Formats: sequence, C-alpha cells, structure tokens
Amino acid sequence: MNSSTTLSALTALTGLDVFDYLDQEVSIPVIDGLQAQGDLLVIPYSLVADIVTPTTWTRSENVPLSGVELLRSAVGGNPHSLVADEGVCTWSTPVNDPRRLALGILDTRVTAYLIHPEHGATGIAPGRYVIGRQREQGVGRSSGWAQLVAD
Repeated sequence: MNSSTTLSALTALTGLDVFDYLDQEVSIPVIDGLQAQGDLLVIPYSLVADIVTPTTWTRSENVPLSGVELLRSAVGGNPHSLVADEGVCTWSTPVNDPRRLALGILDTRVTAYLIHPEHGATGIAPGRYVIGRQREQGVGRSSGWAQLVAD
C-alpha cells in the first residue's frame, strides 16, 4: 500500500467494501493531523499524551491488511476498520482515558487507512495517534448535555 491510492485500489487490496454511490477512483487523502470519519476522531498522540495513556493491561496487535474493526456504527450498523500493510502498524487497546472516549492507540510506520462503507476511506500518515469516539454538546435550550456521535 502506498500513500497515493484510490478507493477502488484500497478496497480491492483489503477485501473490504464501500457503498456503490462513492466515487471509487477518488484519491484518498493522507493526513498527519486531527481528522474525523463519521463518529471517530483521529488525534495526534502528542495532543492528548497527558490524558490518554497505555496501562498494564494494554495489549498491542499487528494490524492486518484485512483490517481490525475499531467500532461498529449505531444499532449494529457499518464498521470502521483500520487497515495497513502487514507488520508495520500496531493497534493497542484498552487505554486509560478519563474522558472515556479513546478506543486505542495507533502506531504506524507507513500510511494506515480507516475504511467505512458509507464514508469511504481516509489515510493516516506515519506516526502515533489516539483513535476515539466523538462527543457532541447540546446548544440552546439543551446546552447541558453531551452525547456520543452516532453515524
């Protein structure tokens, strides 16, 4: 896998599908900063290193080309899957996060990708990141609540 790939090439390589209405020939953007995909956030580790930390029970696994399911959308919906070339990317979970939003820590030496059937794919540049849930805050009369984003 390289850092300049199309959605059709990535789905053919991984065996993961996306919905037909997505442009299969679009080049997938690769970002080294904060990014979102549906209800997930990808945050450079340096921004949350004082909040999110590995614990003694954190375990790391190599991310296979076929993917690791990070989160399944609301009500048993579509999965967010993390994919990368074999042996160059690790996913570590569980982690300590007092906010209770972090799903885990991603360490990658090459571009890794998040794939979701409805959203397509986004590229994550080499580095260390926390991947977690998004939370939304109410506004106006409902401004006292916060809930997890569900797509």
